[in-house]
Amino acid sequence: MSEERRLTIDGVEIHDGGPCYVIAEIGNNHQGSLEQAKQLVRAAKECGADAVKLQKRANRTLYTREFFEQPYDNEFSFGRTYGEHREALELSPRDYAEVQAHAREVGITFFATAFDFESADLLAELDVPAFKFASGDIRNTPLLRHVAAFGKPMILSTGGAEITDVERAVEAILHVNDQLCILQCTAAYPADTDDLNLNVITTLRERFPSLVIGLSDHQNGIAMALVAYMLGARLIEKHFTLNHAAKGTDHAFSLMPEGMRKLVRDLPQSALDKLHPQSHTQRAQVYKPIARTKSPAKRVVNGSSSTLVHVRAR
Repeated sequence: MSEERRLTIDGVEIHDGGPCYVIAEIGNNHQGSLEQAKQLVRAAKECGADAVKLQKRANRTLYTREFFEQPYDNEFSFGRTYGEHREALELSPRDYAEVQAHAREVGITFFATAFDFESADLLAELDVPAFKFASGDIRNTPLLRHVAAFGKPMILSTGGAEITDVERAVEAILHVNDQLCILQCTAAYPADTDDLNLNVITTLRERFPSLVIGLSDHQNGIAMALVAYMLGARLIEKHFTLNHAAKGTDHAFSLMPEGMRKLVRDLPQSALDKLHPQSHTQRAQVYKPIARTKSPAKRVVNGSSSTLVHVRAR
């Protein structure tokens, strides 16, 4: 265990000897509603989460015109085209300022994933205490360097990446900013237990001994997040909703308030379990490296090698 492995977000120190930092990932589960976003923020605070996180996109610059205008007709759609759908889910800059103020009022840290330069600059203007990056941007070196220059803590998901991609992104960021956390992530929604590749947490801790390592967990339930903490993850991100049946792609696998409360409650117990090797071994046997291929597929980090698994970056 490295004594130098630590990260500070909004005054909270995250390190190997401390408790797990829990992020309630609201994402777009607010469905474009400012009031619903505020309700989710309040609920996350009541559950004991350390932070809430949204996703910010400048859709008209992020997507090509062809992609923006393509038909998007399905049960989860909020518009006739993909562009209309994405715009309907987007909160305005004024909304972001209101959600941020509400988070301060209830006493929970607020930040977001920046998908593009315009969104990153907006978040910088709001002076958010940290920036998150989706797995799909791990190879987006210009965006990573742009945000690194803000000098704020950065959290990087690694779903769909090879270890060389992770190393390249880390090098690009650390050249400018040493405040970095790397999250093991399987970019499937939801992710099967067999596909979580929790052994990568150990690999990342060995490869990057000065960096805090965590887990962006898309599995239904909380059990594997507890195993991840026992393996050395010190930051856990879980999607969060108030209704599993709500319209949208993420609600079904997100944690409801009861689940988030249980996660926050049980993480300290998993820390105690680390003192009992037999318990640790029994729990660690729940996962195994990926050994199968789904279609369509991209590469995802698997220890020191890489295997194929269905992904969609987020």
